[in-house]
Amino acid sequence: MMMSFKAYLEKQRHRTTSIKAYLWKLKDYKNWCTQKGYDTQLLDYKALMQYVKYLQAKNWRAESVNNQIRCVQYYYDYLIESNIRVDNPATGLKVKRSRTKVMANLLTYEELEDLYYSFESDHVTDKYFKATAKRNKVITGLIVYQCLNTATLAKLQLEDVQLHKGKIDVPGTTKSNPRTLPLQSWQIIELMEYIERYRPKIQKRIKLYNDTLFPLNTPQFNMIQRSIIKKLKTVNHKVVSLQQLRASVITYWLGKYNIREVQQMCGHKYIGSTERYQQDNLENLHKAIQKFHPLG
Repeated sequence: MMMSFKAYLEKQRHRTTSIKAYLWKLKDYKNWCTQKGYDTQLLDYKALMQYVKYLQAKNWRAESVNNQIRCVQYYYDYLIESNIRVDNPATGLKVKRSRTKVMANLLTYEELEDLYYSFESDHVTDKYFKATAKRNKVITGLIVYQCLNTATLAKLQLEDVQLHKGKIDVPGTTKSNPRTLPLQSWQIIELMEYIERYRPKIQKRIKLYNDTLFPLNTPQFNMIQRSIIKKLKTVNHKVVSLQQLRASVITYWLGKYNIREVQQMCGHKYIGSTERYQQDNLENLHKAIQKFHPLG
C-alpha cells in the first residue's frame, strides 16, 4: 500500500502545524490543476510556471508564492519516492523578492539616542504603569543600541543578559543568527533596575512567572511594540515604525563599520539582507516610504 503524502511529511519530520498547512496548499494546487485539465502527477515545468503566474495574478507576495511552491516541491519529492515519477519540476523554482527596502525619513544617531534619553519613566505615579514604562525604556534602548526586532525581543531570557560582562546574548530566530552584543553603561544600570525592581511587579500583575526578560501574558509582543512606537512619536514626530528605527540604526552602523561586521551585529544570515540598507538610490527609497508609510 502506497504511503500517503501526510505520512511522507511525517516521515520527513515536518511539524504538525506545517503538515496541516501543506495539505491545504496541495488541495489548492490540485484544484487549479483540475480546472486547467492537468494531471497533477504528470505536470511539467512549463505548466507549473502557469500556476506561479496564477498566484502572482492574485497579488500574492513573493514569499507566499514560494511557500506554495515549496509544498508542490515536497509533493513531487513524495511522488518520486513512491516511484510514480522520476523528476521534480519544482526543483530550484523560486520567485525573487523585491530588494527595495523602505528606508526614507531615517533618524540620525543623535535623534535615535534622544528617543532613549527622552523616554519618560521616572515621573509615573501608578506602580504598575511605572514598571511597564521602565520596561519600555529598556526595550527602546535595545532597539536603538542593539538594533533588536520584535522576534528577538520576545525570545530574550534572563540568562541572556550578562550584566557583569556588559553584554547581551541575542538568540537566533528562523530568520536571524544568534550573536553577542555589548551594552552601553547606562543600559546596564537601567536593565539591573528593571530586572530587580520592576520586572517582578509586572509578573505579579499578570500572574506569569517564567524566565523571559519581558513577561507577557499573550504571544503578541506587537502589543508592547505599538505602545512604544506611540510613545516615541510624542518625542519625535518623524518616528513611523520599528522597521524605520532599525533601518536608521543599520544605516548608521554601515557608515561606521564594514558590511561584514554589520551583518554579524544585525544577525543577518545573508549579506544581501545587509546590502539592502545601503543608500544607493534614495529617490526610490523616499517613494517607497511614501507609499507604505505616508506621513500626511
